[in-house]
Amino acid sequence: MQKIAFNDLGAQYNHLKEEIDAQIAAVLADAHFISGPQVETLEQELCSYTGRKYCVTTDNGTDALLMPLMAKGIGEGDAVFVPAFTFFASAEVVSLTGATPVFCDSEEDTFNMDPASLERQLEKVKREGKLKPKAVVAVDLFGQPADFSRLEPICRENGLFLLEDAAQGFGGAMGSRKACSLGDCSATSFFPAKALGCYGDGGAVFTDDEEMHRLLVSLRVHGKGAMKYDNVRLGLNARLDTMQAGILLPKLHAFDAENAHRNRAAERYSEKLRGRFTVPTVREGFSSGFGYYTLKASGTEERAKAMDALKAAGVPSIIYYPKPLHLQKVYEPLGYREGDLPVAERLTRTVFSLPMHGYLTDDVIDYICSVLNNI
Repeated sequence: MQKIAFNDLGAQYNHLKEEIDAQIAAVLADAHFISGPQVETLEQELCSYTGRKYCVTTDNGTDALLMPLMAKGIGEGDAVFVPAFTFFASAEVVSLTGATPVFCDSEEDTFNMDPASLERQLEKVKREGKLKPKAVVAVDLFGQPADFSRLEPICRENGLFLLEDAAQGFGGAMGSRKACSLGDCSATSFFPAKALGCYGDGGAVFTDDEEMHRLLVSLRVHGKGAMKYDNVRLGLNARLDTMQAGILLPKLHAFDAENAHRNRAAERYSEKLRGRFTVPTVREGFSSGFGYYTLKASGTEERAKAMDALKAAGVPSIIYYPKPLHLQKVYEPLGYREGDLPVAERLTRTVFSLPMHGYLTDDVIDYICSVLNNI
């Protein structure tokens, strides 16, 4: 058995080498390293792919989440509702605006934000009267969009801005609506480990609102007005560099084929591991980009035993995420306690992810499954 990669970027590069090398050479020859033509081309193609009217590329996925909150004027005294089981950036950007993250529990099967928990937390904030409910950050965890069919009505009824954190969702869909087209605004990441990743940091914001687009373009370059030396608001230095845009273009062109391969790989994993572990659930009417393939063990002991066996067999595995956000040290002042969000807490003790990418072979999948099934 060859060395197994968790996300084999080398295999992808070998497959797309001619196109990627040509893009890199074109950027070097043109020497337009910031805001070159490839950036605008990428934004146009991302709009076509997702169905959004506007796309603003950024330097990373965190700034892609932060900029829409800044554009909405969210700040001190505001409550922004965030799932507790996700990557730290989903809540960090809320705190960076001066607003307060209010953590919600997860759905047991999809791992995404539980709309019922959102409603409970929303009512609690209203009762307490200390914060003003302003927004929801809904994360498309591991590739499957959150349940926007339930989240969107809650947000409309309560006047909440709904931001889709599609950092892991690119390639997934809810019905005919693709990830990055859900909610009022969407953000994604092009970190190399993502299903659509560049060779450094990168991200993008998507919207159908012309005014939001205008504000995002300004915020991306230090709050510029008519030109970058005319500053009309506080902003960021958040541009995607031309080289990364060039690298992303051939990857975007190959994305559908890679996405289909990841979905076939996920089906094979699930077929062989169902009954041994809890395999990922993709709800009816939804599809997943399967940026990650995540199993759920019965408890911490079984998870540890499985991961030890995989390591001994030369198979990498990772825990996303070992500690829920509401119990992170930085959020201790908010007063959350263990047991407040039981599903999210249980997931941190039981989930683990297996190798997944667009070039994963059947023999590697079969080998990994044999290791797990023979523990």
